[in-house]
Parts: sequence; C-alpha cells; structure tokens
Amino acid sequence: MRDVTLDDFAAAHATGSAQVVDVREPAEYVAGHVPGATSIPMGQLPDRLNEIHRSEPVFVICQSGGRSSAMTDVLRHHGFDARSVDGGTAAWTASNRPVDTGAPNRK
Repeated sequence: MRDVTLDDFAAAHATGSAQVVDVREPAEYVAGHVPGATSIPMGQLPDRLNEIHRSEPVFVICQSGGRSSAMTDVLRHHGFDARSVDGGTAAWTASNRPVDTGAPNRK
C-alpha cells in the first residue's frame, strides 16, 4: 500500500502511534501541521533517514499529496513501510481535524 486515505490516516493518528513525516518547507510547517508530525523537508529527507524508525509505518504528508507521494517512493526504495497521505495537510485542515502551529521539531 503506497497511499492511505485521509480517514485511514486519521484513524492511525488517533491511536497516538502514527509516525508522521511532514516533507513541506519549514515555513509551511510552522503555519499549520498535523499534531505530532516531524518536519523533514523534502530536500533534506535523504540525509535524515536515520531520524525515521524503520520498525513502524511512516505516514508522509505535504500540502496536497504531490511531494509526499514522491518522498514515499524514496522511503520505500530505502526499505521503509511508507505511505503517502491522500490530500495532505490541506485535506486534514479542511476536514476540521486538529492543527498545531509553531517551529519544526527534530527527533
């Protein structure tokens, strides 16, 4: 499974155990992101793979799905169980789910 629906992602996120990687640029992340998401901008992802746990699925999110889809391919190439969140942060926000703001966190 390469893509995950917003509802399936929300269900996994609600358990508190979803590993979420936001591949947008820092300013986009600061403006609003899925709670608990780790900011690893697309251009930095190949150099920061060690920050992502291989033992659990990775939900990759961007603004609308384009960047996350491309970065899901990169992660899968490196052996991760990665899934792109359909609709991205825009769909998450439009569905009135919680959004955090503020500086990116690094693991």
